[in-house]
Amino acid sequence: MKQLLILRHAKSSWIDPELSDFDRPLNERGRRAAPLMGNWIAKQNLQPEIVFCSLAARAQETFQLVSETTKWDTQVIHTEDLYLAPAHTYVEYLTQLPEHINSALVIGHNPGMEELVYGQCGEFHSMPTCALAVIEYNIHSWKTLLSRSVTGRLEHHILARDLE
Repeated sequence: MKQLLILRHAKSSWIDPELSDFDRPLNERGRRAAPLMGNWIAKQNLQPEIVFCSLAARAQETFQLVSETTKWDTQVIHTEDLYLAPAHTYVEYLTQLPEHINSALVIGHNPGMEELVYGQCGEFHSMPTCALAVIEYNIHSWKTLLSRSVTGRLEHHILARDLE
């Protein structure tokens, strides 16, 4: 059994027009939402063994605020490859995981997050900022995700605004 948590970064700020898209930090709403999502994740006892996180400032800050709330002590791979990445890039990272890893979290951007949810469970679910989808798979190896016949079961789809 494998579990994938898909988290879109929290709401970012557009206040400084000089900043590149990559460097935009979270706004106040985002800084409130990320810990709320972290609390929900902790209450559900969701504990990824590995995290893949976009290097964009807003994704990094989202991870930091969520992990401070959940008290995770987990391996994190920060990579620019996930900045505005399509779904297949996330799948490529996941299929490199060893079999003993049973739970992974990806933090990134739309439209990749919505594409990933759809591709992994066969259902469209909107992924606004700081939305979380949790997908369960009845598989033994992450490499199985390369076979397009594998679909997971959506266990949770949580929006930050529902937690306020």
